[in-house]
Amino acid sequence: MEHSLLQWFVDESLLQNLLVDQPTWILLLIIVVCIVMLSKGADWMVDGVVDLATRTGMPKIVIGATVVSLGTTLPEAFVSVMAAYMGNPGLALGNGVGSIIADTGLIFGLTCVLAAVPVNRYILNRTGWVQVGSATLLVVIAVWLLLTAAEGNQPMLGRPVGFFFLVLLVGYLYITYVWAKQGGNVMVADNGEAEELRGLALCWLMVTGGLILIILGARVLVPAASEIALRFGVPEDVIAATMVAFGTSLPELMTAIAAVRKGHPEITVGNIVGADVLNILFVIGAAAAAAPLAIPDNFYHFHFPAMLILLLSFRAFISMNTDGMFKRWQGVWLLSVYVIYIFLQYALNIEGAH
Repeated sequence: MEHSLLQWFVDESLLQNLLVDQPTWILLLIIVVCIVMLSKGADWMVDGVVDLATRTGMPKIVIGATVVSLGTTLPEAFVSVMAAYMGNPGLALGNGVGSIIADTGLIFGLTCVLAAVPVNRYILNRTGWVQVGSATLLVVIAVWLLLTAAEGNQPMLGRPVGFFFLVLLVGYLYITYVWAKQGGNVMVADNGEAEELRGLALCWLMVTGGLILIILGARVLVPAASEIALRFGVPEDVIAATMVAFGTSLPELMTAIAAVRKGHPEITVGNIVGADVLNILFVIGAAAAAAPLAIPDNFYHFHFPAMLILLLSFRAFISMNTDGMFKRWQGVWLLSVYVIYIFLQYALNIEGAH
């Protein structure tokens, strides 16, 4: 039974075959239920994180960058590793890079447009460099592999690179914990709400339960929506490039919406920065450790440049915002880069980084 549950989660075709026989009204009902699960799960998780931060004295941005981002990138890591292990390693690199582009361009850009997002300089000046540094390291290694590859051979991210990224991941999680302890004094505790705090066990239960709802909701919503889009005549390649990319970033998007709605946009900042780092070190690292990942040509001239433009813009905005707030125009810029990236992907018929 365990094995079959694993297959249901990893194998897209199993889910697709189940949904293809359902009438459209059932599919619409499934989508509504999934959206409710995503929304409720995100609400629970944000409430749990806020109370957890207040109870432990850790800044919300740090919990966003560790606990929340680990949770929201876990499905991507799991699917990527299983895909690599089951003989489809091409999915993993696109999953990691595509998620960074969607998280930073679409989700963080949207958050900046919709809400006043604070810049926690103490934490962002450190984790922000890790975010840009890990992505730059991936590109540098990829370029070096391209230059040293034998004539006619496709460059491959091998197992040694995968294990190297996983070692860096452990180092990143440890150093984030150390920075959080050092930076405890930059946390402004909201003592007025102390009597309303939930117990520590209930906080963790809400964070974990919320994450499970988000992951399950996203897992079923995407194939159900894809099946409806097919029935309404949307081309398959359009569905693949949009739905898969959207699906892998849905947990981060729902968390961002819930965090903004509840007045805690710094959780979104932490989650995006943390998720970007984990997409490189965890998703791509674990998948490359499971099986070598081929790097297609289009990553060099399209996906990698788009990722670096977004991350370097984000890094520049952190340095620029000396008044402690991200600006709306900065969100518009990030969103614009994302929209142009998606448009060019279709216009130039480039295979998507999902």
